[in-house]
Amino acid sequence: MVLVRQEIGDVLRDVRLRQGRTLRQVASRASVALGYLSEVERGQKEASSEILASVAEALDVPLSSVLHEVGDRLAVLEGLGYHELDRIGASVPDTLPDDLVAEFDSAVR
Repeated sequence: MVLVRQEIGDVLRDVRLRQGRTLRQVASRASVALGYLSEVERGQKEASSEILASVAEALDVPLSSVLHEVGDRLAVLEGLGYHELDRIGASVPDTLPDDLVAEFDSAVR
């Protein structure tokens, strides 16, 4: 079963790490408890829309970008083929981890 909270956490962590920021820096800037943000990143806690917006702002990325990447990852995990992604106007982003891209490619073949 695909867990949305896990994908949200993975995307937030990936964005943070790409920017070279620490969990402490982002939590402080977002006014979120360090332990709570850690649990969100690990997919252990469901973050409210207010928390997600605050963390996205702390990361200097639009919330829509975070959610778009989450949606793309979910599509891969659900095994949607390229033709199905085209039909709904989505694509496999370059920011996906290599293991997800490989999983997607094998599911399409």
